[in-house]
Amino acid sequence: MARPHYHRMADDKTTPGIARRDVLKSAAAGTALAYANPVAAAQSRDIAAGTVALQRTRVSITVNGHARSLDLDTRTTLLDALRNDLGLKGAKKGCDHGQCGACTVLVGGERVLGCLTLAAMVRAPVRTIEGIAEADGTLHPMQQAFIDQDAFQCGYCTPGQILSAIACVAEGHTGSGDAIREYMSGNLCRCAAYPHIVAAIEQAAPQMKRT
Repeated sequence: MARPHYHRMADDKTTPGIARRDVLKSAAAGTALAYANPVAAAQSRDIAAGTVALQRTRVSITVNGHARSLDLDTRTTLLDALRNDLGLKGAKKGCDHGQCGACTVLVGGERVLGCLTLAAMVRAPVRTIEGIAEADGTLHPMQQAFIDQDAFQCGYCTPGQILSAIACVAEGHTGSGDAIREYMSGNLCRCAAYPHIVAAIEQAAPQMKRT
């Protein structure tokens, strides 16, 4: 689960970084829990007071062929680890709820939503948009197809679209335009470049199958 973001109200007089509404909700929950579970009530009070101790762990992860070792908060998502700790900004934080697909990366060759995956739980190699081109700079067939077919506009969702498209081909779901649309439906494009994305996948699929 991604870490919650608290926004302080302009007239808030409570602990900096925690909005009054959050304190009130936590207090109400804590009162109810006090009758049912004293331990849970104490934990609720700690959360409301912002005194919960962070738990950290050493995470060993292979990203784009490079083994990395990170000291992370146990709640750190794969997306945040990639962007904030490894400096790989290709995977985007869109909805942060697993609904838009902008954070899609490949883990063990399978598409994964980075915003819903805890970094500490990743065991298989991770591949991001930064690691799919050849070492000499030759673009991956799917990258080239997205360029050829003009399959992006603002480009924000494009890294997730490309990685999901690569997985779509590997999964064998490119037999028809309808199949592509169905199995790419988890990746949203606010610019509505969908027809071009389908065309790009149809272009790249035969090339990928030959390699």
